[in-house]
Amino acid sequence: MHHFTGKWILGGIIALLLVATACSNSSNTDSAGSPSGAAGAASASPQETAQAVTAAVDKLTIGIPSDAGPLNIYTTSVDFMTELVFDKLFGPSPYVDDPIPMLAESAEQIDDLTWRLKVRSGIAWHDGVPFTADDVKFTYEYYRDGPQNRHTHHVNEVPSIKEINKLGDNELEFVCEYACPSLQTVTFADLPILAKHVWENVENPRQFTDLAVGTGPYKLVEYVPEQYYKFETNEQYYLGKPTVQTLYMPIITDQTAMFNSLKAGDIDVSAKSVPPELLTSFDNAGDFKVQRTDELTIIQLVQNYQKEPFDNEDFRKAMSMAIDRQDITDTVLLGHGRPGLKGYPHPDSPWTNPDNAQPYDPSQANALLDTLDYKDSDGDGIREYKDGSPMNMSLIVTSAEPSWIRAAELMVDDYAAIGVKLKVEVLDASTVSARSSEKQYDFMLSSITAHGVGDPDQFIMSHRSGYLWSRDIPYPEMDALTKEWMDTTTIEGRKQVSFKMQAVYNDQPTAIAVYYPEQNWAYNAKKYDDWVESPGFGIIHKFSFLGETGKKAAVGAPL
Repeated sequence: MHHFTGKWILGGIIALLLVATACSNSSNTDSAGSPSGAAGAASASPQETAQAVTAAVDKLTIGIPSDAGPLNIYTTSVDFMTELVFDKLFGPSPYVDDPIPMLAESAEQIDDLTWRLKVRSGIAWHDGVPFTADDVKFTYEYYRDGPQNRHTHHVNEVPSIKEINKLGDNELEFVCEYACPSLQTVTFADLPILAKHVWENVENPRQFTDLAVGTGPYKLVEYVPEQYYKFETNEQYYLGKPTVQTLYMPIITDQTAMFNSLKAGDIDVSAKSVPPELLTSFDNAGDFKVQRTDELTIIQLVQNYQKEPFDNEDFRKAMSMAIDRQDITDTVLLGHGRPGLKGYPHPDSPWTNPDNAQPYDPSQANALLDTLDYKDSDGDGIREYKDGSPMNMSLIVTSAEPSWIRAAELMVDDYAAIGVKLKVEVLDASTVSARSSEKQYDFMLSSITAHGVGDPDQFIMSHRSGYLWSRDIPYPEMDALTKEWMDTTTIEGRKQVSFKMQAVYNDQPTAIAVYYPEQNWAYNAKKYDDWVESPGFGIIHKFSFLGETGKKAAVGAPL
């Protein structure tokens, strides 16, 4: 059995997005619940695996950059926060080779379409009600049949679960509509389990405003919109009592204010990565430490493929080849990141084709535009559209991300070199979001986090959801590969089909990988210094508060 060690065990990481954030990975190993149908290995009982720890810190103050609401799974995508409260069947995520049993005791694949799952007993919800297999069945059916959230496609489309049958007090059977070899490694490792007694009478989950109730290591006890969150330990958590009694999270939306608060001691750690230009201010700064991690995030230039000329694959390819990603990375990130030359998905995902590429080649970009008959007929340096109007385009970017603005400004020169005039529009985050939803842009800078670029099923779904492509627009080559993917019955086979899909995508991208950011987490080491990295989540997540057990679970190592 292979577990995600090596490059992943760097010591700490977080992913706040979108999308959460914004998500793609699978495994080809033969293990408990493997695609080969081997019997699922039962994990040890909670009493055998839990670390007997006592609270090492009474209170830790974590500055967070945005308000995520009352942690309603249907209205927030800030995974590290929701997972303090909620647990999943397997963990820590789909972004490791072999997720380990969490709320599940074991999983076993019976045939191409069927899985059997045993759930743990002796676990309670935060309000004291016992957790049972009925909660799992309810959750998956609620996701499948109800309104959409960021998790639901893992039940109702990619994959599609037709039946969930209760076989006994602690055993369930899942029957898929088509082969689902990655049900354990992706779906079971991604979907948070909801309390049936809380949610069964909620008709409109998007309007549900009660504080989240889960089985996780922390209880959300207080939330004041736009001000703060307060979490208290779940004393009966099945993996052991957390090492920090109280987590207090003030909401600090301004980047400068965030890091001034950290330096002043008002917060103990920032849930926002330190920007490159501020890193030196934390070097050798008293009790502060900075932990570097490789984030499963891409800063991307989104092209509006639903309008001309972006609906042409050669035009999109030219726009990709024009961007000098190395120069942007060196200039904006001061070297604290990698240029997006490996394209999409993230190159560190175990589900990514190692041969992916989105190269920088302005001469080829110019040649493609010439072939498409976009000429500079008047010699002013700007090409013209077919109707004779100048090729003027706009790029929208949020004012909340100064580094993105600087990157956008560098792209102005990159596009000028191929005869395209680019105007950067700096807008507030809500306006960018609205323009994005309405497809009112030419280019848009955004980030896509682990769920989008580390989860293999999400890569398929992104071509059906309107993000990377829309199912309403013909795409014969990708459609044929999607059918091949669905007809393939093994994880390894699907990985190879996905590699072919990625090659097609990166040759004509709708979202151009600009750079893969490096994350730097600054914290007061005197207050707390037991952080651990989990792929796609950074260092601020529940496993950092679970002692030695958490260190193992964070990377999918056996407990």
